Amino acid sequence: MVLSPEGEVFLFRSDNSEVGVHWNAPGGGLEPGETPAEGALRELREETGWTDLQPGELLCTWEHDFTWHGTPVRQHEHIFLTRGPRREPKDVAAAAHRADGILGWRWWTSAELAAPDADPLWPPDLSALLTGLRTAEDGSIVPVHLGYVPNTATNQPG
Repeated sequence: MVLSPEGEVFLFRSDNSEVGVHWNAPGGGLEPGETPAEGALRELREETGWTDLQPGELLCTWEHDFTWHGTPVRQHEHIFLTRGPRREPKDVAAAAHRADGILGWRWWTSAELAAPDADPLWPPDLSALLTGLRTAEDGSIVPVHLGYVPNTATNQPG
């Protein structure tokens, strides 16, 4: 999850046959032997072309089911928070966008996250996650575990 210096969040507009059109952070599956942080870094680079950002602290974890290229998947997501400049993805990411069903992207303000358009936000309650960050005594983020979120026709996260 990339935050601009102004606090805006970078999200992709994606389409999946089960989930439908929704907004999500850059990310995806892990390669063999990767840690969640290593996978987050690789996915961020593949989907944005940005090579100057590193995954920061763990914001949240959650699980959900969907079908990816015909294969049922239970995704165990680790969402890391990082800060970076407000910019657009580099052209080198266009092939990854086509392969991953990414329709577009945009930067969201906290007010826009709190009152999203018709497309769901993933992870669910993203606005509350970002505005309600809890910190430990040392100032680090206390990650939130959202648990399992089923995909149903009436499930409208955000």
